[in-house]
Amino acid sequence: MAPSATETPSTEETQRRILVKPWSRPAPTSEKLDWAPLIKIDLSRFDEPGGKEELAKDLFHAVTKVGFWVVVNSGIDDERVLKQFSIGNTFFKEPLEEKRSAPCNFANGEYFGYRENSRWIGDTGVKENIEMLNIPKTIPAYNDEPKHEVVRQNYAEIAGFHREVWEKVIRKLFVLIAIILELPEDYLVNAHAYDEKSDDHLRYMIYNVRTKKEWDLAQGYSKGGHTDFGSLTLLFSQHVAGLQIRTPEGDWKYVKPVDGGITCNAADTLTFLTKGFVKSTVHRVVTPPADQLNVPRLGLLYFSRPGDNTPMKAVPSPVLERLGLLTDEDKNPNQPVVTGLEYVRARVKDVHHKTVLDKREGTSFEFKGLKVANYYD
Repeated sequence: MAPSATETPSTEETQRRILVKPWSRPAPTSEKLDWAPLIKIDLSRFDEPGGKEELAKDLFHAVTKVGFWVVVNSGIDDERVLKQFSIGNTFFKEPLEEKRSAPCNFANGEYFGYRENSRWIGDTGVKENIEMLNIPKTIPAYNDEPKHEVVRQNYAEIAGFHREVWEKVIRKLFVLIAIILELPEDYLVNAHAYDEKSDDHLRYMIYNVRTKKEWDLAQGYSKGGHTDFGSLTLLFSQHVAGLQIRTPEGDWKYVKPVDGGITCNAADTLTFLTKGFVKSTVHRVVTPPADQLNVPRLGLLYFSRPGDNTPMKAVPSPVLERLGLLTDEDKNPNQPVVTGLEYVRARVKDVHHKTVLDKREGTSFEFKGLKVANYYD
């Protein structure tokens, strides 16, 4: 029998289909900014004879002195990148009730889900202007993680991109860094394996537009830099200026978007694993140039974090041994150490489980022997 016109449609039939409108990068700023000189790592050379070794030489200074570099020719089609920006832009335009349906559980130090721009910046009367959505790796262990509707409807696209970024960029960078450290090529890859549980995530992020006065109040309260919590961070080009890094000389310089490029930086857990040999980069986001002040700064990022069971123990690198960085405790296989998961969760909880952003000048975060500064001038 044909269904009656008066029958109630099924949930599937009535499900709202979300239209993902194409997003394009805004025009670059016309202002003359003091750009940081960053090396470009051309990953198209990776599989050439001797290519990995040459790229490792190119990368050496960046990971040991600067901490920032740019990957080009990754093999990831820019149309796929723009599709991810479009999905992220669509998500941020969703009703607040929908965005709040799967929030980050900061009380447990968990960063999967939606982060609302709800924290006040001290006593300035200004709130943070950042929203983000963090999507875990697309492996069976995370099948039951809550998904927002726009993610559910575009999950095949997101899942494919998520893994492609790891395979074509993250994995290769870990191989290059292992070569620098004179470790087996798969050493760091295995410590961050995609198919094992970790807090890796793809991030859609937006700095919402605010007035120059609001920017001034926020940055008058705190304009210091920070380091990232995990091992590697990838930032896809989006053209709105504002990201600055602190150079080895202590100067703040802007990071210039590179067409088709991916800006990369090392982070805290990779520094712990290498006893400070690999530099966790100090960076910050400041007021955009005047000609971009009214443009939302949409971001697409990938954060690589160590496996849940990866110990935060110095890697057995001959380079670190020759530099005298490895202690007897480092070499003791029975020395108790925390895992990457324990450290990152504790750090996330400390930084984000609060309603007011407090001043942190002169303070540090310490967790079971691992210590990082909370603020950098």
